[in-house]
Amino acid sequence: MKIAGLDIGTTGCKITVFDEKGQRLLKEYRDYPVSRKHHEHEIDIAGVRDSVLAVVKSMTESCPDIGGIGVTSFGETFVVTDEEGTPLFPSMLYTDPRGQKECDILKEKIGEERLAEISGLVPHEMYSIAKIMWVFRNRPDVCEKAAHIFLIEDYIVYLLTGVCQIDYSLAARTMAFDIRALDWSQEILEAAGVRKELFSKPVPTGTIAGEPLEEICRQTGLSSQTKIVSVSHDQVAAAVGAGVFDETKAVDGAGTVECMTCVLSEIPKNPEFYKGKYAVTPYIVPGKYLCYAFSYTGGALLQWFLETFAGDELKKAKEENVSAYDVMEAGYSGPTGLLVLPHFAGAATPYMDTGSKGAILGLTMETEKKEIYWACMEGVAYEMRLNEEILRSAGISFSMLHATGGGASSEVWTQIKADVLNVPIKVLEAKDAGTVGSAMITGTAVGYFQDLKEAAKCMIREKGICYPDAGRHEAYEKIFQRYRHLYEAVRPLVG
Repeated sequence: MKIAGLDIGTTGCKITVFDEKGQRLLKEYRDYPVSRKHHEHEIDIAGVRDSVLAVVKSMTESCPDIGGIGVTSFGETFVVTDEEGTPLFPSMLYTDPRGQKECDILKEKIGEERLAEISGLVPHEMYSIAKIMWVFRNRPDVCEKAAHIFLIEDYIVYLLTGVCQIDYSLAARTMAFDIRALDWSQEILEAAGVRKELFSKPVPTGTIAGEPLEEICRQTGLSSQTKIVSVSHDQVAAAVGAGVFDETKAVDGAGTVECMTCVLSEIPKNPEFYKGKYAVTPYIVPGKYLCYAFSYTGGALLQWFLETFAGDELKKAKEENVSAYDVMEAGYSGPTGLLVLPHFAGAATPYMDTGSKGAILGLTMETEKKEIYWACMEGVAYEMRLNEEILRSAGISFSMLHATGGGASSEVWTQIKADVLNVPIKVLEAKDAGTVGSAMITGTAVGYFQDLKEAAKCMIREKGICYPDAGRHEAYEKIFQRYRHLYEAVRPLVG
């Protein structure tokens, strides 16, 4: 028998199959449309549903003997359905600007500190509850017919099994979940005017929902004995797949978004922590929590640069059958001295400012294209260094990073991060730690592994460790002292 991890992302879903020894056997992927208009950022939930069923069907054609499928997804986006599970309204992405007024109403009714104390989140319109309020206030027809409110993970679990359950970590992304009581907050929901019964039942990360519905088995070829597991928010699965289970380590998720995930032994009370607008999420390890420090543009910034300015390099890379990233990184020898504010899609932590813009400073007539690209890599690293400094001031620190994601393939970028942050970075063999983590959690849930430690021994493989260089760290640190003032200097100029 085999286990599979189903990961639903913002623009596509993938399913990856592993055998009992943790060997990767198969990966299938399908994308779906996302609409980003000026005031409406939405995802086609019908497209998500169809893509999920398509990847599962494609998987079973090659691997019919699936013992368990774990479902993980991105956060915040929700699905309002009627009694039959039919969506009533387009699903709003976390970047959708609607909900700011409603978030302000919640802050007035409950207070920012109380909201953060209950939910583990500094109030922000990106979270689900503010957008749900917007829908119910502006679309009374939807409010009247609403029978369920799902996030993406529990919507897919419901689609496959008919069971309404959501794991704690994803429920926490709504800003309506009590992270201490591990249940929906009646206080927040009453203030929001949303009924608790609309939401799925909260369950521990890695809880089996049941077997596929008969109709799903017919459509996809799944066995009626396959177990469907509610895994987690994708960043939680990535932490598990990276082997980060205690406070000494953190995750460097080097994907489209750059995300540094830290383990906490308790919910922080330090005011400095909440000034950084960090989120606290229940973790799969009992008594532990995770917090996220992230930049909306990690690998996305490098991709933008390549597509916008590096046409010749892309052509050369294609002709020579090499990576365009390798072509651009060749020749890097240390700090450029340029400053890049990587807020090209707004600012995430510690600012959570969707109105912030990107900036490149220090250009001269002698500046070459590659230097700007290198400075983009440095800018993302400086942004993480800024977050690390704030977290450390709040009593949160780590002695090693475990790197995953496509960006972890870059030795140059990994070395930059190690030198800027002055911590060693362990690079893992698997780029997609979320898929590995989902399979680890699923395998444990269905009894293939005794616990996550055994799963980690089977499935997590180390590629190497990148150690910081003291001299280069000193050089980067001098530039970082300028970088830390960059947001305050640029923000008033961009409206």
